[in-house]
Amino acid sequence: MNCLLKTYEEEASRTALATRDELIVSHLPLVKYLVGRIARQLPPHLDQEELASAAVIGLITAAERFDPSRGVKFKTFAEQRIRGTIMDELRSKDWLSRSLREKFKRMERQFSVLEQQLKRPPTSEEVAAALNMELDAYFRMLEEVHILSFVSLNDAWEDDEGGSFGLLDVLEDTKGENPQNQLIARQTVESLGEAIDDLPEKERLVVTLYYYEELNLKEIGAVLGLTESRISQLHSQAVVRLRGKLKSHSV
Repeated sequence: MNCLLKTYEEEASRTALATRDELIVSHLPLVKYLVGRIARQLPPHLDQEELASAAVIGLITAAERFDPSRGVKFKTFAEQRIRGTIMDELRSKDWLSRSLREKFKRMERQFSVLEQQLKRPPTSEEVAAALNMELDAYFRMLEEVHILSFVSLNDAWEDDEGGSFGLLDVLEDTKGENPQNQLIARQTVESLGEAIDDLPEKERLVVTLYYYEELNLKEIGAVLGLTESRISQLHSQAVVRLRGKLKSHSV
């Protein structure tokens, strides 16, 4: 009996390893795509090979942790992990300066305060005034924090077992064993959907075209008749709004 059990366990282990390896190999193009997409927003002197190495680690981690019973597609699950490891690499090399992160947090706080005061999404002019900045300076700051906006919605929480999970992990998670986590997941996803619906029209279009239609900034600019720089500003502003709403929802 022990022999049969051992044989079964070894066979199951080999099957799991083969499945993991297949996931990794078949999704390597996703790594290249995401690295290229993020690298376009970074200064040219940054080493893309180091980002690619970090991204592959994220893909491997995703393949090892993927649980198909949760109802999430592997591509969706892996994309979040890959983005997360790329950002960890950027932070570890101090490519995202403390001052840049502080600017992002400052804007995020101001958006939340103004939205509570005005009972509506504040305009760019109102946010700039609250920050004691000229509008042109405010738009320049939006472009500076642009890289942070690409992954900030992938921030993770900890589940009851100490593991991290993010928004993309819990989408369509109808089979999770923990009712509390299911409730948190459902409420968070609903909150994000409502927050996107409440965005000003142009920002909502940018978010939809970028994250759902997977157009790049230049392509979105062509669709909306705006410059790539302006699309960058709208994207950053939209993500700052969304983060503020999600944080207020989780408090």
